[in-house]
Amino acid sequence: MSNSQDTIAAIATPPGRGAIAIVRISGADASTIARSMTGIPPIERQATLCSFCDREGVPVDQGLMLFFPGPRSFTGEDVVELHGHGGTIVSETLLATVLACGARSAEPGEFALRAFLNDKLDLTQAEAIADLIDSGSQAAARAALRSLEGRFSHQVVELQAQLTELRVHIEAWLDFPDEELELDDTEELRDRFATTRDGLHDLLAGARQGAVLRTGLSVVIAGPPNAGKSSLLNRLAGYDAAIVTHIPGTTRDPLREHISLDGLPINVIDTAGLRESADPIEIEGMRRSHAAVEKADCLLWVVEQAADLAAVLCELREAVDPSGRRATIVQNKVDLTGDDAATFEIDGVGVIRLSALTGEGLPLLIEYLKTIAGYAGEARSTLGARTRHVAALERASAALDRAQAQLVQSRALELAAEELRGAQLALSEITGEVTSDDLLGEIFGSFCIGK
Repeated sequence: MSNSQDTIAAIATPPGRGAIAIVRISGADASTIARSMTGIPPIERQATLCSFCDREGVPVDQGLMLFFPGPRSFTGEDVVELHGHGGTIVSETLLATVLACGARSAEPGEFALRAFLNDKLDLTQAEAIADLIDSGSQAAARAALRSLEGRFSHQVVELQAQLTELRVHIEAWLDFPDEELELDDTEELRDRFATTRDGLHDLLAGARQGAVLRTGLSVVIAGPPNAGKSSLLNRLAGYDAAIVTHIPGTTRDPLREHISLDGLPINVIDTAGLRESADPIEIEGMRRSHAAVEKADCLLWVVEQAADLAAVLCELREAVDPSGRRATIVQNKVDLTGDDAATFEIDGVGVIRLSALTGEGLPLLIEYLKTIAGYAGEARSTLGARTRHVAALERASAALDRAQAQLVQSRALELAAEELRGAQLALSEITGEVTSDDLLGEIFGSFCIGK
């Protein structure tokens, strides 16, 4: 990580043409740089209209200057924002002027990193900023906002306090054996373990839902030509995303669409039909189809309703390994056969009957995809979370269970206390009380520059 004593600057608005471009400056020299560019001292928490000039005094733009002195700022340092006119050339010139006056270019996520290092927010809240920006659905955005507001962190702190009470209770027996403290499975102690366990399980459930909302589900639609793969994509997307014709091989390149199903973000990929072909373009399209299937969370193998299921199953297993991913046969075009929409299994592989043309059976497919993702629907307990948060909560929960087992079954007080310490350590990794520079670099390196 770079020197945290430097004054940093970056463009905080997206590149391109727009009404406003914001250059953000943070560090000890922020106000000095702003004064050298405007000729006037920045006024605390007040927007000041002024001209922005280069080091030779030549105006480069006109706009507003805002000053947020530390520690009452986002980063905890002196922060100045220069609000100029939008546009690539204007904003880049303004940033170049700030850099020429003594600042250096900020690295990705460095503003948020400084906020974390200066105790303006914990690691969970910092990650929630990036997740809020990158959210793929309104449900994901709301979950990320809950974590940014501190709900996730607050629940972790409450659990830490409960674990501390348990440790104090047990370690009192270890440290003061002569005080004749009673060691038995008291109702109070069992209640404390139960309360802590319930809190951990509730938080873990909310975090799992948040992680699903963040990552979404990667779904690949594959199968033989002209089975209705593109029609199924259009039905899921709600509009004509793919060209649909009766001519086999219409789809050549994999077509990707990002959609939201009941709040669950899903990346759907419609692939070229898999068949024997001498056309080099179609062969390349099928190669890309196979590559997409290998990376998918879920494979929907689309065939016509009239196709023989036993033969389809053999065809599926020749094309891919159903055991290596969530492979499901979708029997399309029930509107032509008069069959009802349904779900069932054949030889361990799920089958869904539907009509991409009319939408019959589509709710069955949507519920199936939500089940695969582990998504039970948005709730107020759903929090913006990442895989690492879920893993840490699972470790804490397992350590708590081991602690109670050591205490109840073998009266191993030292081991029980150590397991409780391990549970606390796992929770500390979530908020960043215990972390490593490598983890910080990985987390904040995924942020956009200027955030």
